[in-house]
Amino acid sequence: MDFLIKKLFSIILLTALVISCSAPKKEAINYSELPDDRLTQIADSLAKSFIIVDGHVDLPFRMNVKGFMITKTVEDVSVETTGNFDFPKAKRGGLDAPFMSIYIPARYQETGGAKYFADSLIDMVSRLPETFPSMYAMANTPADIEVNFEQGLISLPMGMENGAPIEDDINNVKYFFNRGIRYITLTHSKDNQISDSSYDTAYTWNGISPFGEQVIAEMNKWGIMVDISHVTDSAAFDALRLTKAPVIASHSSARKFTPGFERNMPDELIKAMAENGGVIHINFGSTFLSKESRDKFDKMREDLTNYRAENGLTSDDSVYTSYANQYAIENDVYEDVQKVADHIDHVVNLVGVEYVAFGSDYDGVGDSLPKGLKDVSAYPNLIKELLKRGYSPEDIEKICYKNTFRVWKKVQEVAQELQ
Repeated sequence: MDFLIKKLFSIILLTALVISCSAPKKEAINYSELPDDRLTQIADSLAKSFIIVDGHVDLPFRMNVKGFMITKTVEDVSVETTGNFDFPKAKRGGLDAPFMSIYIPARYQETGGAKYFADSLIDMVSRLPETFPSMYAMANTPADIEVNFEQGLISLPMGMENGAPIEDDINNVKYFFNRGIRYITLTHSKDNQISDSSYDTAYTWNGISPFGEQVIAEMNKWGIMVDISHVTDSAAFDALRLTKAPVIASHSSARKFTPGFERNMPDELIKAMAENGGVIHINFGSTFLSKESRDKFDKMREDLTNYRAENGLTSDDSVYTSYANQYAIENDVYEDVQKVADHIDHVVNLVGVEYVAFGSDYDGVGDSLPKGLKDVSAYPNLIKELLKRGYSPEDIEKICYKNTFRVWKKVQEVAQELQ
């Protein structure tokens, strides 16, 4: 069936469902009062009708781990895989534009080769549409995503996780823009030449470095979104002070639920980001969602390390993996889809529905994904939970893509002015 016919059918189905369940004419629909199976249908229909953008999916590094650097091939993500992302799962979940994370491990800051490694991952992403042209397409603008959506293609915009590949050459900012990078996470797990990292304790720059100030200005000039996930609070506030365009957090959650975890964003930073016009994309990882889950995962790691040592096992042994899976279930280490909705609620209550989006970190947070959101087929579960909580379809559409598009388009406008 032609994609446009499918889309029309989806819209007709949603309209029919709403009409059949609605109260008298002109009264607002209370989705929380609908039968569960009907709400499931509506959530699935919304997921298929709206563009869904995800701020951070780590498919490129997953494919690299599977041998890209040796074979120069791509993993066959046209079929079901054991990973969080592939084409069938994305279609079931309604995912249309996952930002491909060009993740650069911090070790490249010490060994060198960060730019080469970034280029290799960009090359690999670009081969996906070449290999599967009926499934994937590159996307450098919101308009590209809209065109691809109409054609039934999954867009592959790219964001670079860690500014290390810029090295010490400011011209590399424009270079990576020309290569298709549309946001740069200023640093990752260690302080780099641009910014301090929330995972580091050195506080090399007490925020953004002098070179980092030039990098942010250059990002503004060429239309690359400034991503403040992974940076320290002081660096984030520096970035907000320096930027001439709205910023994003591509995969962060609210620190209110994880006291002391600087990787998540405190309320004052969320408020400042909203004043800047930016958007926080909520990370789905259980350890980002609650202190309770973080504590359980810490204990699990310790217990499982001891179990392997006592039994002479490696992490790949089937005996160990079976034990680890059972341990996680019995000790209820995973959060659930409701907790992700709690984070969205918190941001909305704090600053409004215009400043929150999805930033799952699929294929990047390992086995810590919450119940009900284990892979990219599960976005309807989160949409269903938001409907239960009183979010309107218009609200959900903003969260799915409109908020991200608003920031992205503004960044483009600022770049045109600066150029």
